[in-house]
Amino acid sequence: MKVLVIKLSSLGDVVHTFPAVTDAARAIPGLELDWAVEDAFVPLVKLHPSVRRVIPVPLRRLKKKPLAALRSGEAGAVRAALQSERYDVVIDAQGLMKSAAVGLFAHGRRHGFDRATAREGMASLTYGQGHHLPETEHMAVRIRKLFAAALGYSLDGLKADAGLVTAPPPPMSGPYWVFLHGTTWGTKTWTVPHWRELAARAGKAKLDVVLFAHGAKEEARAAAIAADLPNVHRAPPAGLDAVAPILAGAEAVVTVDTGLGHLAAALGVPTIGLYGPTNPVLTGLFGPKVLELRSLRDCAPCEKQICRIAPDRTEGPPCLADFTGSDIWRSVSLLRLGSADAMDKM
Repeated sequence: MKVLVIKLSSLGDVVHTFPAVTDAARAIPGLELDWAVEDAFVPLVKLHPSVRRVIPVPLRRLKKKPLAALRSGEAGAVRAALQSERYDVVIDAQGLMKSAAVGLFAHGRRHGFDRATAREGMASLTYGQGHHLPETEHMAVRIRKLFAAALGYSLDGLKADAGLVTAPPPPMSGPYWVFLHGTTWGTKTWTVPHWRELAARAGKAKLDVVLFAHGAKEEARAAAIAADLPNVHRAPPAGLDAVAPILAGAEAVVTVDTGLGHLAAALGVPTIGLYGPTNPVLTGLFGPKVLELRSLRDCAPCEKQICRIAPDRTEGPPCLADFTGSDIWRSVSLLRLGSADAMDKM
């Protein structure tokens, strides 16, 4: 059976599709599965061994400069790649007009969420078959059910597994944690003093800490976290294919609500997620070793990019600042060792 999956973005949404790909590969012998995705996420999709071919879709360039994309041949190349196979099934796992538009170029019966449950209901008009999967479960579960319905297999006995395979982690001086501090909203950030408190605690336990940073603001925050802490190391800029092995080799990952946190969880690394303004119930971390800490404030989750309680605070809103470094240390120990006392003695 030949199948085309369309899931263009974002990082977290792509990661939440991997368990469904694993299901399909296990349920259908000889499955040939291709995936259309925004070009930025091609290295990520290639981490799944059951994806035969990845079709890059330069969606941002097509939207920003459509005429230039046409003249350069990029648009034609995408169309040719989509039409180079006749698929038995095309699955739009995104449910947006942009993903539906990509699907129109592919040969094959199109499946997706029905009008009532797609993120953009009009997208369902392009499908040959829409499936009713309400937003009452985690997105990864809904996508697993979508694949099963579209491809005709049962999920009974299939354990959720992202199925990713990374390169070996780079050599490190010893065990390490990864702190994922970067995110798109200021209201999703944790305070630098709390990150430093946790990093110092890790240092006393002879644990290194690795920080990633993308852009000037994240670089400045990473520098502030690492200042005068010899166990904290700032990783050089790298693509997703290089970041994944570092995450996979970590003893634990502490993350705010950001895409790389989803990747860490999918890789099976013990991952602690900090949530204040956003709700992780439907789109949170999905993996075998995750613990999500949610603010208990009445205003959370507010889904706002500016905190109404502290509108002048650009980072570390009160709902997340309530969590201390000691809180996170104990949470990691509970997740990894089953006992907060075990690491309190370190």
